[in-house]
Amino acid sequence: MAAPGALLVMGVSGSGKSTVGALLASELGWKFYDADDYHPEENRMKMGKGIPLNDQDRIPWLCNLHDILLRDVASGQHVVLACSALKKAYRDILIRGKDGVSPKCDETGKDKHPAEVKLLVVHLSGSFEVISGRLLKRKGHFMPPELLESQFETLEPPSALENFIQISVDKNLSEIIATIVETLK
Repeated sequence: MAAPGALLVMGVSGSGKSTVGALLASELGWKFYDADDYHPEENRMKMGKGIPLNDQDRIPWLCNLHDILLRDVASGQHVVLACSALKKAYRDILIRGKDGVSPKCDETGKDKHPAEVKLLVVHLSGSFEVISGRLLKRKGHFMPPELLESQFETLEPPSALENFIQISVDKNLSEIIATIVETLK
């Protein structure tokens, strides 16, 4: 497989996206972004109150992340992004922008040819029981454990048409990182 310009480490809250993403970026010498750092305050407040985000909340956030990926990859920078990206449509926005239109995911009336990010999706998967146990131990995060059920309901695992690998969160961190690095070779 040709090397992707970016890796998306995805999964439900508590699957280890940020930890795996940061370690992986360090191992590869790539730039790391945690999508949670780019949520607008309204999204953080909503989740903090136990209210799941809807598509209207997520799409502008995902468009912003697409633009960041596109900018960095276009400049020759490889990127690791930790992002839940629970639905295929969300991953499509990260790759192509909204409706395949980029930059800025909007209708500017300017050049509308799609700009894609070559992306390998790394799906960190695990059972509700394992991941909810992890969330209960996590302190100081704006995502309350009560929202995990809605994340599992929303989750559309990557399918054959996507460029992805799936890794169980039951593996230890070094095994997860080694599996991803080996896939990239």
